[in-house]
Amino acid sequence: MYYQSESHSSSSVHGGTGAGDPLERVVRLASGSAVVIFSVSTCCMCHAVKRLFCGMGVNPTVYELDQDPRGKEIERALSRLLGGGSAVPVVFIGGKLVGAMDRVMASHISGTLVPLLKEAGALWL
Repeated sequence: MYYQSESHSSSSVHGGTGAGDPLERVVRLASGSAVVIFSVSTCCMCHAVKRLFCGMGVNPTVYELDQDPRGKEIERALSRLLGGGSAVPVVFIGGKLVGAMDRVMASHISGTLVPLLKEAGALWL
């Protein structure tokens, strides 16, 4: 399984200032690639969603929040975006929030996931 994992020091992500709203950071990171997954490296559901995309031939950008010094802040911002509850995994496709694992799997089962991936440029078939 291969996916592009991103880990950043606070200076490279925040332009050296160390400041920045976590929600703005989520939006910026989510817009950076066709498929973005916010994950925790020890989370089994995160692993499952990464495997799903890799199995489909998609190369998601993965942000492992437990390896980011400000990961807890991002996790809280993601939880707010989702309306509470568990904050990972969270998937963005084409810069748009798809949601947590339940929403991704519902889209996959209903047949709407592949068209989203094609529209975002993550799949060409």
